[in-house]
Amino acid sequence: MPFSSLPPFLADALTERGYSAPTPVQAAVLEAEAAGRDLIVSAQTGSGKTVAFGLAMAADLLGEAGTLEPAEVPLALVIAPTRELALQVSRELAWLYAKAGVRIASCVGGMDPSKERRALSRGAHIVVGTPGRLRDHLERGALVLSELKVAVLDEADEMLDMGFREDLEELLDATGETRRTLLFSATMPKPIVALAKRYQQDALRISTIGEERGHGDIAYQAVTVSPSDTENAVVNLLRFHEAETAILFCATRDNVRHLHATLQERGFGVVALSGEHSQSERNQALQALRDRRARVCVATDVAARGLDLPSVSLVIHVEIPRDAEALQHRSGRTGRAGKKGTAVLVVPYPRRRRVEGMLHGAGIKAEWISAPTPEAIRKQDRERLLADLLAPVELEDEDRELAKELMVQRSPEDIAAALVHAQRAKLPQPEEMIPNTPEAREADREKRKRPGFEDTVWYHLSVGRRQNADPRWILPLLCRRGHITRNEIGAIRITADETFVEIPRTLQAKFDAALARTAESEDPDDTVHIVPTEAPRHQARDNRRADGKPPRNYGPKPGGKGGKFHRKGGKPNDWSRPAGEDGGKPFKGKPFKKKFKGEPKRD
Repeated sequence: MPFSSLPPFLADALTERGYSAPTPVQAAVLEAEAAGRDLIVSAQTGSGKTVAFGLAMAADLLGEAGTLEPAEVPLALVIAPTRELALQVSRELAWLYAKAGVRIASCVGGMDPSKERRALSRGAHIVVGTPGRLRDHLERGALVLSELKVAVLDEADEMLDMGFREDLEELLDATGETRRTLLFSATMPKPIVALAKRYQQDALRISTIGEERGHGDIAYQAVTVSPSDTENAVVNLLRFHEAETAILFCATRDNVRHLHATLQERGFGVVALSGEHSQSERNQALQALRDRRARVCVATDVAARGLDLPSVSLVIHVEIPRDAEALQHRSGRTGRAGKKGTAVLVVPYPRRRRVEGMLHGAGIKAEWISAPTPEAIRKQDRERLLADLLAPVELEDEDRELAKELMVQRSPEDIAAALVHAQRAKLPQPEEMIPNTPEAREADREKRKRPGFEDTVWYHLSVGRRQNADPRWILPLLCRRGHITRNEIGAIRITADETFVEIPRTLQAKFDAALARTAESEDPDDTVHIVPTEAPRHQARDNRRADGKPPRNYGPKPGGKGGKFHRKGGKPNDWSRPAGEDGGKPFKGKPFKKKFKGEPKRD
């Protein structure tokens, strides 16, 4: 549908912004069958859905004369999961409706609530905000929704994941029954379907996911590295691509802080975004990226929604996303508005199978590559440097005079070499990487072993994951039965029905003698068989960290309470007998899921 069919002020605004034709999701909401109806829209990030619902609500905002009339109470409400996304929506709607004289009020956490209340009291056509702050204004009487004509839930699936269901229900319950509800969600889980049934009537289902699944403008790559080489891989990827703007995603605030400091020390122009930063600090970081004072942003998933930087051409998943949807929303920060982008996953080689499954579930085909080597980076530097230095530039007379003086004192080759040296000195040095070969990986494993574990023997325990084997109770068991300390226990590898433990060979005689003595005195109902064995296959998972401490994984000590696999009624299963005897059935219940109340603090 051409934009000429829209009201003149909308068509002019879109033309000035460079829109020549609507995107698929924009065309879908402008169809005749969508006019005046509730909508359920599934569209990927970066598909132009903000402009889409801005166009869809135009008929509800305009009066009979086709213009915006002054409004004492809001006519449209847009709810977004994060501050960044809400502010981005405000900016998009502001230019779209600028010529109509629209008044927009933003209500987000981290901003001055008194200023927001004053903006609401002066009257606003459109209110954009986050669920928690909007609910706060509603309960204080500052936000009146009785005359609302259209409500938009942007990224509805994310809001429910973040625990905002109660806030959304209170906001929608405060609106009139005649209002339209436009629900935009990248996925359609059961809670979204239930929300739609409760608050929508005869909703039209629109989906453009099939056309955009996996983001056709994004090239996906997966880089396998040694777990100890993750930061070096990130450095080399940044140096190889030299992207105009790059976003690096980490899982936690601490990791963002650490990687930000590391890259800053190595000479990168870098900013950080996470839940610990105030709104003012976030705004300053984003402005530094827009002004090109910084080219790299290290962020948690808080930036995966609503961070709109057209110059982003590279996304690096420093830590593996929690699921396929998080992968797509992170990656969607690049490849926007028809531009090409690259998304790279840094994959420690023990976790390759998990990433392959995630990519398959997301319908994404990624190219598996090795991390860029210093030689490949220097080759790229040479090509970029030649292109930059040979590009035509306008020279002033003063520049030519200085060049003549230099030519008198130095040869042309020396001057050119000095120029090249000055350009290269600005670039961070690439890092040497462990080669991506089986031999190098095995050598890296041996290198990362703790001192004193160069020569070891292995023992077999008759419990595994199906019996809820966990290093947190296996370590004390070995110490009690073998009369050794936890620092004298090496790797712990847990499989489905058995566990393998590493002991220094120098302690083997002492350990065997202690096992023989304690086996006779142990309670028969509390016995785990421990016997010497051959080294396990490498497919068995190493459940002890390189520093010797057990990780936080799996469930509780068998018979205990709490933990991932706990179920009511005492012992999860019969863990005390060897595998294959009676009992020992795995727990098949659902893991415990925590329910959030109110507006949680999230990264």
